[in-house]
Amino acid sequence: MEGEPISAPVHTCSGAGRGQSEDQRPEDDRPATQKLGVQLRPHMKTHKTLECADIMTGGSRRCIVVSTLAEACFYADHGFDDILYAYSLPFDKVERCAALSERLDLFQVLLDHPDALELLRKRPLRDGRQWHVWMKLDCGNGRAGVLHSEPGALRLAQDIAKTEGVELTGVYAHCGNTYGCRGVEQIHAVAQETTDLTLQFMEKLKAVGISCKSSIGSTPSCSHPVKDMAQLSEVHPGNYVFYDVQQSTIGSCSLEDVAVRVLTRVIGHCPHRNQLLIDCGWTGISLDGAGKLPTGYAVIEGHPNLKLVSVTQEHGRVEPMSGQLDYSRYPLGSLLTLIPYHSCAAAAMHPVYHVHSGGRLVGKWTPTRGW
Repeated sequence: MEGEPISAPVHTCSGAGRGQSEDQRPEDDRPATQKLGVQLRPHMKTHKTLECADIMTGGSRRCIVVSTLAEACFYADHGFDDILYAYSLPFDKVERCAALSERLDLFQVLLDHPDALELLRKRPLRDGRQWHVWMKLDCGNGRAGVLHSEPGALRLAQDIAKTEGVELTGVYAHCGNTYGCRGVEQIHAVAQETTDLTLQFMEKLKAVGISCKSSIGSTPSCSHPVKDMAQLSEVHPGNYVFYDVQQSTIGSCSLEDVAVRVLTRVIGHCPHRNQLLIDCGWTGISLDGAGKLPTGYAVIEGHPNLKLVSVTQEHGRVEPMSGQLDYSRYPLGSLLTLIPYHSCAAAAMHPVYHVHSGGRLVGKWTPTRGW
């Protein structure tokens, strides 16, 4: 079973509550997006499956975010629409984006550079269709996006809005800097700053006669939203559907909320090193999280004294935090359950997810792969 993550019952949305229907939930346990009154546009990048997408969209198969064109095509092929390809437009993928734009009712692209806009201008869509464009705004995350404070940000938005065959659909900001937070207070501070800067930019647009949507997102900010996020059009978290150890350390969730596991077998006893050898290396759980946890590369469920100290391609080394291993507790062939540091990275290593409820296997989900 090494190489196959096991997911517990999946979260339908932040704060949705376990095993409760909408009308059964107490008022203060409604999903965060319902409390805010904004549209949820969930990101598919963590799981990349149809089943999870249906859960996240409530079966509507509308209003999603993807990070690759492989994901976009996969969901389009299975009846999804209103898809936002939230990756700064790759210059070599314009034709593939055009094909999706001409095929779906609503396929949307994202850009943060005038050169990308020029590529869209040079590739008009058929049948009078328009390119639907979101402009990526950097509000402190420091990755992609045009910096909110740069005069070029407003100029780019104006250029998008006035370009023939192109519509400025929205402004998109990812507050990934919440991943450096520890605790709800810090999450709120980043979420507030990102919201404020986005809304301030929307006021600049309004002043020059431009009206469009606004969206921010990250799992921490949407797990603990600030009230002003209600002034946005949409939010776009993704990792929340599984959560992971990283999110529990940030403060997005508790460890009990994490809905993904990797099973591994004990395949060797190494008394001369006071270690166990397991059949899960970085191909089963990824290298993400190295050195960030006292328990090593993952949390070993039910064994707080064990640490996954190192991983090679197909092997892992486990040792106690202190004292000597009692090898009788870990016979060869016995199973250990790993809770990944980063569920997006761990899930990306596997061709299938085994879904269980109450210890009973209820399904297998197959994710899409590629770019």
